[in-house]
Amino acid sequence: MPSAAGQPTPYPRRATRFPVDYSTICESRKDGEFDVKMTNVSAHGCQIVHEVSLIKGDRIVVRLPVAGRIEAFLIWSHNGRSGFEFERVIRPDEFMEMIDKIGHSVG
Repeated sequence: MPSAAGQPTPYPRRATRFPVDYSTICESRKDGEFDVKMTNVSAHGCQIVHEVSLIKGDRIVVRLPVAGRIEAFLIWSHNGRSGFEFERVIRPDEFMEMIDKIGHSVG
């Protein structure tokens, strides 16, 4: 859907996702700190694999290189795999630098 200026409006679901294999730490009020494996990431959100019990609407803080600590909320979860939307969009220059540090998976 175009914006008033005639430019496409970015939607998180259409954001370019990069497959990654990145271990990091998340935090939540109910679980404290816990280890996760990030399997894909975009400037708008990420998918993680985890062992803690999370339900739709839960909020976590994800630790990322370059972008730092970023709050995210749970959109979906199934069998220890969950999709989160970031509270803020990561700027394109920061995002590309972050991807270089994480190293994205091919295939």
